[in-house]
Amino acid sequence: MDPAQTAPRVLVVGCGGIGGVILSRLLEAGGKAAAVARREEIASVLRTRGLVLRDEKGERTVRGDLEVFVQPPREGAYDFILLATPPNGVEAAARDTAHLLAPQGAMVVLQNGLCEELVARVVGEDKVLGAIVAWGASSPETGVYERTSSGGFAIGALSGGQDPRLPRLAEVLGAVSPVAFTENLRGARWSKLAINCAISTLGTVGGSRVGPLLRHRFVRRLAMEVFTEVFQVARAEHVRLEKVASTVDLEWLTLKESERHARGSLSLVGRHAMLLAIGARYRRLRSSMLAAIERGREPPVDFLNGEVVQRGKVHGIAVPVNQHLLEAVHAMSRRELTPGVETLRRIYEQTRPLLKASAP
Repeated sequence: MDPAQTAPRVLVVGCGGIGGVILSRLLEAGGKAAAVARREEIASVLRTRGLVLRDEKGERTVRGDLEVFVQPPREGAYDFILLATPPNGVEAAARDTAHLLAPQGAMVVLQNGLCEELVARVVGEDKVLGAIVAWGASSPETGVYERTSSGGFAIGALSGGQDPRLPRLAEVLGAVSPVAFTENLRGARWSKLAINCAISTLGTVGGSRVGPLLRHRFVRRLAMEVFTEVFQVARAEHVRLEKVASTVDLEWLTLKESERHARGSLSLVGRHAMLLAIGARYRRLRSSMLAAIERGREPPVDFLNGEVVQRGKVHGIAVPVNQHLLEAVHAMSRRELTPGVETLRRIYEQTRPLLKASAP
């Protein structure tokens, strides 16, 4: 049998940074793919010129066996529908393409946040797989895709265990980046949520790339406090955090109760050093939420820090740093607040008394 006939049929929904890099790599590997671009401008560029990819190999134009739709087609049977929209569009994307799933197919959730649960409400948990993206990407121009940091995927199923579709999904995504399997998808997803709540949101409010921001000691302290709050809520949700790809053990970056109100310690020095190293590794990473605000789009902060705030209220856990960051991003989207290091410094100062008040 022709191998092309047995290769998984793939539909990528969303042609932003992550979706565009995935499409480019799939086509470079000689695969066939289809995409839903949503905007005619993007679809036209991809059809006529192809995709421009910038990564560690340089810049090149990628063409291949690519079918691009503006709206999902009426008919089709895809083994994997890769959802690469912003989090606030993931449920609509799942509803609009559910009829295109092959009988044993799966929706693959690439979004940050806890979006597997949202997609499961639409198509059922048995039709959902998760792929945690441990690398960064952006789309600075229409049809131009830049990979901004290295890393791989962690894939798994909400139910845990070994889903028989995961090896085939690994073959597909392996053309893009290294793939690791996880039997604790929720734990890995919460770890990534913590990273995004800290790094992505601090980058948004700070209005800069990650590396320069983490050179400030108070920003590193804010990051540790975000990690700590997320960890407390995750524990209340009975989630065991798990490392994502080769990233640091996030539980180690959380603050012990005594450290939350101490001036310094040897262990805090080690955490600051680790965050400086993370900043150096991801120095080119720029928050996609900041780009969304600059383009007049709704930032998906409700799916990140908003999840922590909402679930913290359910469990009676105070999360003042996440609360202030959530409010700041919304204020920026309304043009009521300007991003910058001084904005982060004000949040740092405003949350000091709140953290003392919430101490046991």
